[in-house]
Amino acid sequence: MRWDNLRQAGTGQDDPAVPLFACGAAGRTFDTPEFRGMTFYEIRARSIINRVPEGSRVPFTYTINPYRGCGHRCVYCFARKTHEYLDLDAGADFDSKIVVKVNAAELARKELAAPRWRGGHVAMGTNVDCYQRAEGRYQLMRGILAALRDAANPFSVLTKSTLILRDLDLLTEAAGVTEVGANVSAGFLDRDVWRAVESGTPDPRRRLEVCATLNDHGIACGVLMAPILPYLTDSPAQLERTVKEIAASGATHVAPIVLHLRPGAREWWLAWLSREHPRLVPRYLELYGRGAYAPKAYQQRITGQVKELAARHGVGRATPAGARRAPSRPTPAPQAQQLTLL
Repeated sequence: MRWDNLRQAGTGQDDPAVPLFACGAAGRTFDTPEFRGMTFYEIRARSIINRVPEGSRVPFTYTINPYRGCGHRCVYCFARKTHEYLDLDAGADFDSKIVVKVNAAELARKELAAPRWRGGHVAMGTNVDCYQRAEGRYQLMRGILAALRDAANPFSVLTKSTLILRDLDLLTEAAGVTEVGANVSAGFLDRDVWRAVESGTPDPRRRLEVCATLNDHGIACGVLMAPILPYLTDSPAQLERTVKEIAASGATHVAPIVLHLRPGAREWWLAWLSREHPRLVPRYLELYGRGAYAPKAYQQRITGQVKELAARHGVGRATPAGARRAPSRPTPAPQAQQLTLL
């Protein structure tokens, strides 16, 4: 992905080799516990609605990403590599140096009203979490959601955060005029693993409570069961426990995704694994020795187990109270092996 659209307008620096921070981005720090050690680079983006590259296997065409980098600090995050395009590293910098597109809401309203816009479905939270902690301070999503509502433009949100409930009023208003869908990401319930690999996120059970609340308010919400971590969260007992609680949340569907390790995430994950679970390193190198994905046989086995468990526990049987969807353009559900959220 090119980052030219992040460069501040009016700087006169159009050389793509010039790093973002040479173009006048304002760096801010906040002396509060949740933001200690973090720097936020406030920039004015040139555009905000992104078209997914041709040939991509994801089930959507357009995205909005108000942030780059993520305070969730998920060790496995596939988006880590993108920070290197800003001359930052895919490890600690990705977790602590967050790019904030402060004009995101303004741009969204402008681009949704442009004559060339044809009203395509917009997916949010597919790169980094649009409801990460920074959103609590910058509140960019409220303006973005209001713009989508006013344009009656279909959209969906994927998140690990409980902060989405702050915007329940806007989500329900938008659902009255267009298709609105949501997914929460919860790959496992093990508290020790959660604290170790997703240290900046809410407890997975709280995410499932978000799923229940959204469905109770007519916002169709499923669960992206991702990532499922080989040898850490993939035992039959762990899978059943997770799927059972997903079913109890009233999730409209569950989409299992086995961990994938793209460049950037791969190095950071293996470094963590060598410190915390060195005995597993050879097994991971065997699974992921030929690329970013686990062998198809392993993926199919896990996906099959989750599918059977979902049927047994009744995932998707309940209809969200008052859920409103236009039949001609259903909200795309995440597809296995395509998406992982921070």
